[in-house]
Amino acid sequence: MQRQYVYNFSWLGRPIIQYPQDIVAIQELVWSVRPDLIIETGIAHGGSLVLSASLLAMLDMCDAIETGAVFDPSLSKRKVLGVDIDIREHNRAAIEAHPMASRIQMIQGSSVAPDVVAQVQAVAREYERVMVCLDSMHTHDHVLAELEAYAPLVTPGSYCVVFDTFVEDMPPHFFANRPWDVGNNPKTAVQAWLPGHPEFELAVDLQNKLQVTVAPQGFLRRRV
Repeated sequence: MQRQYVYNFSWLGRPIIQYPQDIVAIQELVWSVRPDLIIETGIAHGGSLVLSASLLAMLDMCDAIETGAVFDPSLSKRKVLGVDIDIREHNRAAIEAHPMASRIQMIQGSSVAPDVVAQVQAVAREYERVMVCLDSMHTHDHVLAELEAYAPLVTPGSYCVVFDTFVEDMPPHFFANRPWDVGNNPKTAVQAWLPGHPEFELAVDLQNKLQVTVAPQGFLRRRV
């Protein structure tokens, strides 16, 4: 983190602020769940949206191969829904110009604002298999509110991935210019939320396999 390693990578031309291990993890989850909708909070440069959209496109292609159908992307319902409080205009323009743009929908606003949550819920009702990735403001209260709002949208067998839980494992004040810190971060939010939600379990098998991840204790599998 001191060397800003996480900023070294892109996906299909858009910067993606993720470790390569976590990019691979998302691919594995998408393949196993085969979601119709991926909801992401936090957009930044759009690399993660493009990653998810491209994985959904590959699912459609594989479905066509397996069934012998003609692959027609225009007929696909699979979508990525991104939410961010501030979608920078140059990032929005680049995302909307990307070949994966037809699979991406964006909502600007706080991910925990009631009107934004209502919009996301309305979209999610149209889909059968939903996966959620939380990667916006990393304070305890914000992530806890996101979990309350978006985890219920995750369908059984799918995942809610809470990114940047590793903040709890860093030296205190490592993120001196950020509002999160040890004791106030996504992992503390997960630890507070999970005991009251037995329908979810920690997918420790995944984090153990990765070894290096920004989301230790952040891969939440919905059982029922």
